[in-house]
Amino acid sequence: MKYTNEQILAVCNKMCQNTLMETLGIEFTDVGANYIVARMPVTPRVHQPDGVLHGGASVALAESVGSAGAFVFLNSTEVVVRGIEIAANHIKSVRDGFVYARASIIHKGMTTQLWQIKITNEDGALVSLVKLTTLTLPKKN
Repeated sequence: MKYTNEQILAVCNKMCQNTLMETLGIEFTDVGANYIVARMPVTPRVHQPDGVLHGGASVALAESVGSAGAFVFLNSTEVVVRGIEIAANHIKSVRDGFVYARASIIHKGMTTQLWQIKITNEDGALVSLVKLTTLTLPKKN
């Protein structure tokens, strides 16, 4: 079945309920043929002690977006997606506003997928660059 971009975003945002993604305020905002985008508010809730965005929150955002992308692009409710490797380089500090994570697929395999996630600030400046490998597993009943 073919879903509209709005339906895909609604499903992704619904999956965030009662999860870490909801706790962090992650919201999916855009999806296309080879990418998916989400944003996260930068507030004291995701700061490290000196008042800037915690790298762990950035990594959680990146893995959430890449994993959602793998689930969406595999187009199956019979699988689950797990992150199996993640590497992040943090380049710029952010104190407030929103950060945006755009996950672009590099390798779209049936078992493994490779994602590049660029996290930017509201001005479009690169904040973090992340590489994520995901694994697709059959859903256990």
